[in-house]
Amino acid sequence: MSYEFLEHTADVKFRAEGATIEEMFSSAADALNETIRGDIKILEQEEKSFKVKGKDNEALLYNFLEEFLVLLDSEDFLVANVKSIFVDGNKLNCVVVGDKAENYKFTNDVKAITYNEMVVGEKKGNFFCEVVLDV
Repeated sequence: MSYEFLEHTADVKFRAEGATIEEMFSSAADALNETIRGDIKILEQEEKSFKVKGKDNEALLYNFLEEFLVLLDSEDFLVANVKSIFVDGNKLNCVVVGDKAENYKFTNDVKAITYNEMVVGEKKGNFFCEVVLDV
């Protein structure tokens, strides 16, 4: 699992990879989390699970990453780590661990996940994606 930040004129763009589609999704979540909280260590105090659907892999990735912003904005929950991900076609089940955002001082600059320049693909048996975050 890995990710890297790419050049972008106005927003944050990253590329995430994984040997499986689940690992790629997890790497994308790690990149989003770093963008949200920087290098702040979040305690694993609470576990939450969610399910998302998408008509294709891009929509599934968008809905998956959007759920992290929903947890932060509506439940004041800051994700520390992805505990498990299971992708079955156009459905994804995920379990995350984290803590209440009010327990940390950080600036969330991520306004939204975008479809702009979004790519999900597979090359030589590895999965990859590129995502632009509106900041």
